[in-house]
Amino acid sequence: MSSIDPRQDTLRLAHALADAAAAHSLRLFRTPLEVIAKADESPVTQADRAAEAAMREILAAERPADGIYGEEHGSTRVEADAVWVLDPIDGTRSFITGSPLWGTLIGLLHRGRVELGVVDMPVLGERWIGQAGVGAQRNGRPVRVSTCDNVAAARIFTTSPDIFGPSEWEAFDRLSRRCAMRRFGGDCYSYAQLAGGTIDLVVETGLQPYDYLGPAGLIEAAGGVITDWAGRPLGLGSDGRVVAAATPALHEEALAILNV
Repeated sequence: MSSIDPRQDTLRLAHALADAAAAHSLRLFRTPLEVIAKADESPVTQADRAAEAAMREILAAERPADGIYGEEHGSTRVEADAVWVLDPIDGTRSFITGSPLWGTLIGLLHRGRVELGVVDMPVLGERWIGQAGVGAQRNGRPVRVSTCDNVAAARIFTTSPDIFGPSEWEAFDRLSRRCAMRRFGGDCYSYAQLAGGTIDLVVETGLQPYDYLGPAGLIEAAGGVITDWAGRPLGLGSDGRVVAAATPALHEEALAILNV
């Protein structure tokens, strides 16, 4: 009698979801698309909606009792033990403008804690996956965060200065100017870079659960630390302010500077 390892089956399903999303998004990348402004004024395209719909079809067939929290098609059964958090195209502005730095984010929560995280970069051909208790990989090869333990040596990223309010920008600017290097751009790819050890800090605000829970699963599996600006674990109810760091010492110092 054969038995299926639940973690391996979850990993198989995560790959299937990422494959389904990529089939739609890559087909429409760098083609003429209608851009629709959502209620929060963020853009959405046919590609976003089709990619998430494809992922939902797979989950409906394979995990009908699981919850789903998606960017484009809402949430269902979020009180379930297992909840899939889906962002079909993170970095829609990059997608619209032809930049390759957009990705599909998939997170799996089990009783409120992140169990798995995917950052899939279809144009780059890079799939980053982290599983709690297993580790993190890029295209099947193990990855791990850097050993950077102080702000003065850290390389810090954020998507754009435009995401910060005045007081938040003051805090980020104070922190980032004490780092060895600060860079802007990258969208979700910055979290993959952190998991892979080539940068050390990511600080952002104004995020939604589908923006940060997939990356959280990846970063924690790679040995990093990711919380809100108060140092609290991330979940569906977090306030959207995120600090991700390679080491606990770096994370603690970054939080102290942000919260002066």
